[in-house]
Amino acid sequence: MPVAIITGASKGLGRALAAALAARGWDLVLDARGAEALKEAAESVAGHGTRVAALAGDVTDAGHRAALVAAARRLGGVDLLVSNASALGAEPLVRLAELPLEGLRRALEVNVVAALGLVRAALPLLRESPAGTVVAVSSDAAAEAYATWGGYGASKAALDQLAAVLGVEEPGLRVWSVDPGDMATELYAAAVPGDDGPRPAPDTVVPAFLRLLDERPASGRYAAPALLERR
Repeated sequence: MPVAIITGASKGLGRALAAALAARGWDLVLDARGAEALKEAAESVAGHGTRVAALAGDVTDAGHRAALVAAARRLGGVDLLVSNASALGAEPLVRLAELPLEGLRRALEVNVVAALGLVRAALPLLRESPAGTVVAVSSDAAAEAYATWGGYGASKAALDQLAAVLGVEEPGLRVWSVDPGDMATELYAAAVPGDDGPRPAPDTVVPAFLRLLDERPASGRYAAPALLERR
């Protein structure tokens, strides 16, 4: 069975993607900071009959990243690495004039540095896979200028560039930066707590990721709404 590592997998998009992959027979290594929420998610996903290793921890910890890769190696390797764990930098979001620099550092550490660190740890196994794939979960805030989204957007823009360069440097892999579009998630609620407008559930976005895995287009940046429209 193919093996995927998914960070930020206890809820939202990460959990929805984990469930969809498990339904397709993938074995999974799941990460999140909250141990209880991760355990519940892992038990739910394991109901599909696949092997699931759940490791609670912080992706900014090199030891934790190494443990995720080691767990995947025990399952057979790494065919897919999804960097989905994210930090906002401030909750709720604030304008750049008020953004705590420590918050910006945290967003960069989680969204960029840790993502690259995990790729580097998993790279030998990804190269061995006949379909080695890296997915960096991006945001439209990486490409558009939205007030209060500057720190988060800057971190996602940096992640996009890392993914683009990795795709050039590792032609044997598929490296996709994916903007999932607007979603109803706890992350968005924490970012803009007063905005309770209707938004798509994360599981409605997952088919866009599955389409990429099925069709395996060239490495690059993709927007989930556009992928769903072309189905």
